[in-house]
Amino acid sequence: MDARQLRILRELGELGSVSAVAEAMLVTPSAISQQLRLLQRSVPVPLTERDGRRVVLTDAGRALAAAAIEVETALARARHTVEEFVGRPDAAVSVAAFHSAASSFFPLLLRGVSGPRLSLADEDVAQERFPALTRDYDLVLAHRLDHTPGWPGTVTATTLLREPLDVALPAGHPLADRARLAPREVAGEPWITAHEGFPVAATLDAIAVAAGRPLDIVHRINEFTVVAHAVAAGGGLALLPRWTGRPYPGVVLRPLEGVRARRDIDVLHRPERTARRAVRTVLAELRRAAAEIRRSDAPE
Repeated sequence: MDARQLRILRELGELGSVSAVAEAMLVTPSAISQQLRLLQRSVPVPLTERDGRRVVLTDAGRALAAAAIEVETALARARHTVEEFVGRPDAAVSVAAFHSAASSFFPLLLRGVSGPRLSLADEDVAQERFPALTRDYDLVLAHRLDHTPGWPGTVTATTLLREPLDVALPAGHPLADRARLAPREVAGEPWITAHEGFPVAATLDAIAVAAGRPLDIVHRINEFTVVAHAVAAGGGLALLPRWTGRPYPGVVLRPLEGVRARRDIDVLHRPERTARRAVRTVLAELRRAAAEIRRSDAPE
């Protein structure tokens, strides 16, 4: 028993013949008869009977046709509720981001979004785990190296930033006065990097290949603020993001040449989430925030 079959039964009671129902519903009489047979199989008492050449409703059929009105009314009410939910500009929208993106994007979202009610969360996970977060959040800010495989087809991805990763050095380091650095110049230094599975860590492999020697990784720290403090204290060199970080006392950033040291900051979501007006509003604000972050950077 489904809503279409119930509607056919209702129309039969009102219009009086299978052919009239078929004409009203723009289908063939045989299609109407087939649906009536399928409906009859789900009910233990006859719903229709012959009255001469016509098919009419039995008492049970008329009772079920009356109930069909209630079903259609409830479905219409449900559709209207969904349409209201989809179109509400002030609905709640949940956004998750890894730490450095959260520090840059969340304040801009909070200042720029009017209408949707934001629910923000930090989620610092390995690259391959970001898509799974779209089950729990409407929008997920994720990072990946631009030469790594793309996101799975189960999510929609929009690149907000293609952010350079610069070498972070203590302000008094002998290399700090250089405008740009080559892999061979930094390969002999101790290094601080993220845990395995995080995009920044993989870039050090490319530096080692370009320099022709392995790097000495002495510390593994994910949070960039902590990394910067460790760099300033002489704990080693590191890669830090150019745009989504903030100025750190005692630390200078220098571009790295000869290696593609860059990460994509993408916003991921399940395709159906953008059916909601409020989610589309926040997504547009994320794009505007990304443009503002790019404009704040001095030319390379």
